[in-house]
Amino acid sequence: MSDSAADAPGPGPADDPEIVRLRAEAAAAEAELRVARARADLAAAEAAAARAREQAPPDAPAPAPVAAPASAPAPEAAPASASAPEAAPASAPAPEAPLTAAQVAAVAAGYAGSAATLDLGVLVNGEPVASVPVRIPVAMTNRHGLVAGATGTGKTRTLQLLAEQLSANGVPVFAADIKGDLSGIAAPGAASEKLRARTSALGQDWSPRAYPTEFYALGDDAASGVPVRATVSGFGPLLLSRVLGLNATQESSLGLVFHYADENGLALVDLSDLRAVLTFLTGDEGRSALKELGGLSGATAGVILRELVAFSAAGADTFFGEPELDVTTFLRTSDDGEGIISLLEVPNVAARPELYSTFLMYLLAELYEALPEVGDLDKPKLVFFFDEAHLLFRDASKAFLAAITQTVRLIRSKGVGVFFVTQTPKDVPADVLAQLGSRVQHALRAFTPDDVKALRASVRTYPASGYDLERVLQELGTGEAIVTVMDERGTPTPVAWTRLFAPRASMSPIPAADLTAAVAASPLIARYGSAFDRESAREILAARMQAATQAREAAERAKQTAADEAEYARQKAAIDKAHAQAQKRAQREYDRLLKSTAAPRRRSSTPSPPLDDLLGRGSTKTILSGVIRGLFGTGRRR
Repeated sequence: MSDSAADAPGPGPADDPEIVRLRAEAAAAEAELRVARARADLAAAEAAAARAREQAPPDAPAPAPVAAPASAPAPEAAPASASAPEAAPASAPAPEAPLTAAQVAAVAAGYAGSAATLDLGVLVNGEPVASVPVRIPVAMTNRHGLVAGATGTGKTRTLQLLAEQLSANGVPVFAADIKGDLSGIAAPGAASEKLRARTSALGQDWSPRAYPTEFYALGDDAASGVPVRATVSGFGPLLLSRVLGLNATQESSLGLVFHYADENGLALVDLSDLRAVLTFLTGDEGRSALKELGGLSGATAGVILRELVAFSAAGADTFFGEPELDVTTFLRTSDDGEGIISLLEVPNVAARPELYSTFLMYLLAELYEALPEVGDLDKPKLVFFFDEAHLLFRDASKAFLAAITQTVRLIRSKGVGVFFVTQTPKDVPADVLAQLGSRVQHALRAFTPDDVKALRASVRTYPASGYDLERVLQELGTGEAIVTVMDERGTPTPVAWTRLFAPRASMSPIPAADLTAAVAASPLIARYGSAFDRESAREILAARMQAATQAREAAERAKQTAADEAEYARQKAAIDKAHAQAQKRAQREYDRLLKSTAAPRRRSSTPSPPLDDLLGRGSTKTILSGVIRGLFGTGRRR
């Protein structure tokens, strides 16, 4: 409809209030677009002038200043000038703009807002449009997010950019420093010509600065950071099963072992405690307890024990113990109100990927348990960056994935935002992706049929836009991303091809000496620097087994003593019996001999024995008695 028709008096469609409202909105959008284009032209002119000044010889005259236009004409109406510093050479035409003016205006409106934001960068529509910023409301960072992209596309720098701005807005940050280059966030960045050219083209007001940083390390590596330890009880059977690679049956059996330890007051502090419980249950002393558990076979317990021994041999013992880190330590702010950035230094993650990812999940679960419900806040209590997220989900059991999904879904109400950082969105399960409100997608590669399939699947997850995303996602340069987030009302923003701002802190690792000095100066070292070993399951069971051994040995000694005494009594009784029998036999023989030698009653006419005739009757009796006493050692009792 023409403007004359719109201004014509009298009744008609032009008088429809809805049409009048839409026309007004269209006019406002067009005016805003013209202003945006004018600002973009001005920024490009200023950048070109700055480059010209840098490249000009010292004695060359300064270029004439470029006057800003009094009004904001449309770019297509602006005259081209070959002598203007911002004009592109005829041989290098400007890149094609994929978005129409109305689509640019829609993007500008989608990312406009009055609340505090994290400025990601500016819209790219062939060239950067400095007047159309792309940003995330700080309040929406607890709706979780995803930073994805192929290796070398700038994911780590995006993580650093978000962490810096969150800290500046008073929001504490936790992130894992996989390669060690995030440690530079504790030192100011260094300016360079390339950096100045980029920030000027984007309209970024860049200046170097450092941010308050605390360094942590898994285990006893106190030189790399404050030791982060966990007790085996706190870690729990589900996460430990994930680390040990147990199947579903073994996982449930390990849960029974934890239950037995809890019921019997056996504190599981480190892996030696858990090994002690398993050894006890599979030994003679614990067989009855093993039967009472039900469902836990000795063979399964043996498998778990072997896995624990191998796990300990790989150096995992250093990660479990006391003092256990209080995860609320991550919610601290500096004296001037900035959020402290907690960096977990894990440069050797390739050696123990499952332990690293599961340990981060443990920290997240501990945060969920420790923090109260707070609902939606103006800014989150903590934003948790989960780098190398594919390690967490790879070969994970259904129970483990369900636990992750539930934690991500519910921890938002505790004031914690979670950003997963990985290579492709397919690394994150669909149920978890459904919980994410912000998405920063760097370039994707499609070298194989599987890559092409993954690329197309990723494209289908975006809302409709003016981009050919299947092509654009492969053409993004380093430091560029396709962005869509939640606005202040919680609705998705338009898809925006974004050239990201540069971090203000150093993008290189800090020197090792500076890192060591920072760790040594930490106020947390006094509390967490040295491990201690209190009485736990290992000592309790060792004392019980020692007491049981002593009781068994005492019982065996008493039994042996009783047996010896019984044997002595039996032998003594046998000896006494034999002695009595011998005495009886001797007595009988004595009586027999005595009887045979006694003088019979005879008549006077009976002749006497020859011996009596020789020695006399009394002498014969005396001799026989002596012979009997000599043979049997006894005499006749009188």
